[in-house]
Amino acid sequence: MQFRHPELLYALFLLLIPIIVHLFQLRKFKTETFTNVAFLKKIKTQTRKSNSIKKWLVLLTRMGLLAAIVFAFAQPFIPQSDIATQPKETIIYLDNSYSMQAKGPSGQLLKTAAQDLITNLQEDQKFTLLTNNATYRNTTVKDIRNELLQLPFTATQLSEEAVTLKAQKEFTKDPSTSKRLILISDYQEKGTPYQLPASNVLKNYIQLQPVLKNNVSIDSIYVSARKASGLELTVLLSTLEKRETNTAVSLYNGNTLLAKGTASFNDDLTTSVLFTIKSEDGLEGRVVIDDPLLQFDNTLFFTINKDRPIRVLAINGGNSNYLQRIFTAPEFEYTTSTLKDLDYSKIPEVNYVILNEVTDIPSSLIGVIDAFAKAGGICTIIPNSTTSPNAYNLTLQNLASLQVTAKQNEKQLVTTINYDHPIYRDVFDTRIDNFQYPSVSESYAIAGGDPILKFQDGSTFLTAQNSIYAFSGSLSQENSNFKSSPLIVPTFYNMARQSLQLPDLYMNTGITNTYDIPLVLQDDEVITLEQSTAQENNFIPLQQSKGSRVQITTTQRPQVAGNYNVQYGTNTLQQVSYNYTRSESNLRYAQLDNDKNYHTSIKSLFDKFESSDNVQSLWKWFIIFALLFLLLEILILKFYK
Repeated sequence: MQFRHPELLYALFLLLIPIIVHLFQLRKFKTETFTNVAFLKKIKTQTRKSNSIKKWLVLLTRMGLLAAIVFAFAQPFIPQSDIATQPKETIIYLDNSYSMQAKGPSGQLLKTAAQDLITNLQEDQKFTLLTNNATYRNTTVKDIRNELLQLPFTATQLSEEAVTLKAQKEFTKDPSTSKRLILISDYQEKGTPYQLPASNVLKNYIQLQPVLKNNVSIDSIYVSARKASGLELTVLLSTLEKRETNTAVSLYNGNTLLAKGTASFNDDLTTSVLFTIKSEDGLEGRVVIDDPLLQFDNTLFFTINKDRPIRVLAINGGNSNYLQRIFTAPEFEYTTSTLKDLDYSKIPEVNYVILNEVTDIPSSLIGVIDAFAKAGGICTIIPNSTTSPNAYNLTLQNLASLQVTAKQNEKQLVTTINYDHPIYRDVFDTRIDNFQYPSVSESYAIAGGDPILKFQDGSTFLTAQNSIYAFSGSLSQENSNFKSSPLIVPTFYNMARQSLQLPDLYMNTGITNTYDIPLVLQDDEVITLEQSTAQENNFIPLQQSKGSRVQITTTQRPQVAGNYNVQYGTNTLQQVSYNYTRSESNLRYAQLDNDKNYHTSIKSLFDKFESSDNVQSLWKWFIIFALLFLLLEILILKFYK
């Protein structure tokens, strides 16, 4: 038995008062002389004994009455568990990711969970609420009722580990408190473990699951073919169960409906729909389906902009016809110049520079190329067979910290390809062990950099260091047949593509995305991303001016999927698209029912808390005892003779 106000037990010392009164009678007796009363002596003795017993009984009832009243005011109770009397710290994690849009028995999972929290939490109970994108510290249901009912959905979901670490920072360091972490989610199966242990924290899991799980999702879109008549777009869709009914798929340009298709899942859980469009003027694309289960994956935004050519400048000291055949319009804007006619001021305006077999590169040009490369431009250096090793070494050292050690006069085959390098990463379907090896008669031994192509003896034919690509030998017909090799086109094509990283059809929110905008920014000028349908989503992204382009980097923003205008002042340069990741579309769930702290509803958990935190109060019984002692005293005084 414990007491809510144990300090009141000091009042039990008041029990000494009736004892003192009983032992030391305060009344004074006066002797009176009577006539002979000897015959009453026996009656007198019996009366004294009877009065003494009666006084003791009255004393005991009064002490019992006083003690019962003291105990009643001290409020004794019996706890139902070891932690019932401990102070509580409660943190609730409420998953508001898009998978919580699914409908449970009483409506959307998130809305139902919010309403259940409002119903089961006491209005004055302090707790901390964590969501995937917000924290409400030391609050009550009364204070955040509206916020709970209007919680927005988010595309990102915190892992259990992240939630646990975040909660442990919110808990106090007081070891005397009972710390409770309540995790409310649908617990999708994502290959990561749940029910992770946490020191000094009692975790309780509430798993909410929808009634229906047959969700249809638009997974992706890509350009499957480019034809004279236009582009072929392939839309990929998926579901979790085969279904007999077809799903209508609509393709929009802005608000204009371009085409409609049908997705069938009779034979497989994935399918594709093909659209053919004309894209001369660009496309502010949107693919839409009508599926009632989850709303966020019913729309996929994408953008096809007008072709912006990559500007290529070839500074030639040798034959450059093969370069002209590779860099064709409209994808490239190719210009050529000899060293004698070169206008140095034009170099910062291009994206990709090729020093094609220039015999002697002047130091002034090396300085301009160095500044160009540091600003983000890409430069490829092809030596001339007549260039001395010392001259080539000086060029490479100044531009890329590469070292030319010697000149090799033996004919060698190019036999090794670095398939993991960006310029070859997506070129080959399989890694080829035997192909038509190009040969090189004379070359320079280059040390350093990231080798991309190697000779059969392991020495370097093509290497990269920062923004500089360097060949170790001339590509002239007299020295090499590399121009006739299948590698020639992807090598130069992808080096040029790296110089201007154009936006993809679409990007995902919540991750880091980087792309380039061909523009020369002046001082204090910025690019903004603006959404015409919702101006509150406009923002200024992280941007860095790099010569003839601006590198845009987005991370936490935008948070809302859609098509965004890349705005420069009042001019719209192009459009970019962002979509929510489709990981939330997977309505497969982890099994958590093997854990004693697992619950299927918020009510069942709070009923368990109420039971364990409950105490059996005894003060009413002591009030009853006090009344009984009072009644007993009255009866003794009235009827005991």
